[in-house]
Amino acid sequence: MNKKRFLFTCFLLILLLVLTACNNENASSEESNEDFNEDEVYSFSIMANLHTPEVPGDVILDILEEKTNTEIEFQWVPDNNYEDRLNTAFATNTLPEAVFMKNQTTFMQFKDAIRDDQFWEVGPYLEEFENLGNLKEEVLENTKVDGKIYSLYQGRPLSRQGIIYRKDWADNLGLSAPTTTDEFMEMARAFTEDDPDGNGKDDTFGLTDRSDLVYGAFKTVSSWFGTPNNWGEQDGELVPEFMFPEYKQAMDFFKEMHENGYINKDFPVTSKVDQQEFIKNGSSGIYVGSMGDVVTLHSDAAAINPDVVYDVHNQVEGPNGEYNTWAIPGYGNLVMFPKSTVESEEELKRILGFFDALMDPELSNSIYWGVEGEHYTVKEGGAVPTEDQALFDREVKPYQAIEIGEAETNGRYEGFFEYEPKAKSEELFKDNENYLIHDPTITLDSETNIQDGSRLLQIMTDATYQYILGQIDEEGFDSAIENWKSQGGEAIIEEFNASYAEQN
Repeated sequence: MNKKRFLFTCFLLILLLVLTACNNENASSEESNEDFNEDEVYSFSIMANLHTPEVPGDVILDILEEKTNTEIEFQWVPDNNYEDRLNTAFATNTLPEAVFMKNQTTFMQFKDAIRDDQFWEVGPYLEEFENLGNLKEEVLENTKVDGKIYSLYQGRPLSRQGIIYRKDWADNLGLSAPTTTDEFMEMARAFTEDDPDGNGKDDTFGLTDRSDLVYGAFKTVSSWFGTPNNWGEQDGELVPEFMFPEYKQAMDFFKEMHENGYINKDFPVTSKVDQQEFIKNGSSGIYVGSMGDVVTLHSDAAAINPDVVYDVHNQVEGPNGEYNTWAIPGYGNLVMFPKSTVESEEELKRILGFFDALMDPELSNSIYWGVEGEHYTVKEGGAVPTEDQALFDREVKPYQAIEIGEAETNGRYEGFFEYEPKAKSEELFKDNENYLIHDPTITLDSETNIQDGSRLLQIMTDATYQYILGQIDEEGFDSAIENWKSQGGEAIIEEFNASYAEQN
């Protein structure tokens, strides 16, 4: 009898424990649901880089918080020491819920932390949100780590590259915008030898360039010849661009211009300021780089010569009869979400919901242009910012750093430009997207490249300039390649190819 009573008592105790546990679980679940009730204000913090001298006022912040039902603490960090603050916050485990990475280089430095599961993978959630699901697939691909998406991107044109040239000079000489590399060479010759400004003096030359093989003229011209973008496939293996014959063709092209005086003689040591001064002051007539630079070039040049006329152009076919242009990854900044502060999937979704809301046209315009009628007006479907630049910089510009996507995906206004070549350049950016050469190593890994890539690249940068200047011949350039390989380049080739094999 005592035994039966004992067993019955044990049964009641077990039942009581089970019921208590269930009640606690239900209570916890209800409490969790209440914590993430979308009708309640949600508080979180964002760390972003600041491109203005002062932190912004609350005009745009108030709009964001009201429209998204949030309370946001912005940690604005001056751009020039952003990496230091970011690394310190990471090391001390004090990152906020949303962290902008500033640029591709900084993002790459966090790959190990991503692989260590310290940041949320967001790819599986994007399709749950109307706007985030519209982000460009080709740009998202360039942000992947081991085939997974951990960030939201801030879009940039994939290629702004093209030509800015003196159209008045071209008209004087009966020339049209060059459509082939031969026509480009002829324009450079004519601007040097045929007195394009009609002053009777031998005081002009064709192309103005600077000490930058990437954002100067060389990489863009090289892509016209069909050179890969940093790396390309050759005989089933990824190898660097300078090992391709098209790269040498581009070097020969520059060597010819240099020998004939069609380009500034000291371009390998010319600064960007001096490069642009040559076309502003009427010494040079061709500038290869971002076509968007035309508006500032014209503004400064017109102060010297009010009659100056520029135009922009992009499509120049190489010897193979095709036009190509090199592409950047398509993003300028990325935002990630550390698991140390975003502790649950519910929290993550709430924050993703905020950034999804930022991609609504109304809020996209708010963070990019400000308040209509106060910070900008609309003309012919485009935004015209206020002439009060100080007001715009103080209240609006900092928030452009948190834009997600681009006008094409978030619906904000494009800018309206009175200056026709600038408006044309914006259209040519889009046209370039049909002819892109992508870098196949964007998402690949090479520890040697991280450690020694910059030093090794300098070997080939020096050799490229030396070849163009006639200081070494093709044999000397090939010797530089072998030197690059022996000092670590061969390891980079092996590591990139091994990484490619793992991902494909």
